[in-house]
Amino acid sequence: MIAVIFSIASLATVLVLLLYFFARADCDVTLFIVEKFGIKPRVLKNKVVWITGASSGIGEALAYELAVIGSKLVLSGTNESKLNEVRKKCLAMNPTLKESDVLIVSFNMKEIDKHEEKMKQVLEHFDQIDILVNNAGRSQRSSFEEIELEVHKELFEINVFGLINLTKLVMKHWYKTNFKGQLVVTSSITGKLGAPYSTSYTASKHALHGYFEAIRLESYCRGLSVTIICPGPVFSAILQNAVRGKVGERVGGAAFSNDSKRMTAERCAYLMSVAIANKVDETWITEQPFLTIFYTTQYLPSLTRSFLCRYLTKERASELRDGK
Repeated sequence: MIAVIFSIASLATVLVLLLYFFARADCDVTLFIVEKFGIKPRVLKNKVVWITGASSGIGEALAYELAVIGSKLVLSGTNESKLNEVRKKCLAMNPTLKESDVLIVSFNMKEIDKHEEKMKQVLEHFDQIDILVNNAGRSQRSSFEEIELEVHKELFEINVFGLINLTKLVMKHWYKTNFKGQLVVTSSITGKLGAPYSTSYTASKHALHGYFEAIRLESYCRGLSVTIICPGPVFSAILQNAVRGKVGERVGGAAFSNDSKRMTAERCAYLMSVAIANKVDETWITEQPFLTIFYTTQYLPSLTRSFLCRYLTKERASELRDGK
């Protein structure tokens, strides 16, 4: 009888904890626990962190988060004037940072032939790179049958091949100097599950997981660590530069409304800093209902896909992605 009561109590406790988690969490279980009990992001103070895609969205917010901590920053992107604004704000947010602690290295991720030159510029300034945050990327919105092949190629050049080339150069430097660096890549929840009407974007994020999971296994014995970040919908200007199905077409449009079910870039950046500080292998950062969809897709894949295929019309998919 006592054993039965104990079993019922244990089951009830587990159910209560699960309900609490899914009601309160905006990240996966590991990060949820690490945020409360793990290493604090302040350990990143004085670390040299190179952030690509730092002129807006998650990259910009991460720069501010790390600036407050006291990290030394390399800010990269294509909009140099915006990067200068971000740099000024970083310095203003932490008076202990010197002018030389925040460096701007502007370039287009597609321009692979310039990557080595840009890395040398960073090393000449800071002498070392502790953490590379591969955050640059572009989104896409269109039905698969409408997408021109060149659009697929463009997305992969920016989201995959550019990141992989820069990563390879930094890794070679770390191997040469026997340095134990950390690679961070901003993937997406679409890197783990399919997003309808964003097939090029989804495929590019899946590709990143393939590359960085293999890199993790190759580089672990040499002291390198890999952290893959999978954010869900975040308030950002992602749609302004998102491509459509034809070359040169952009989605554009207004910013997301404040009542959208989206995480703030600031909250996402903070959780990223926690994951980086604790060297979490992979983390999911998203609010409901996306977090539940994430878990059911991972652990009940056939059932979830069956439901989504029946439920997600084009209109519903757009509404869900836009946080309506």
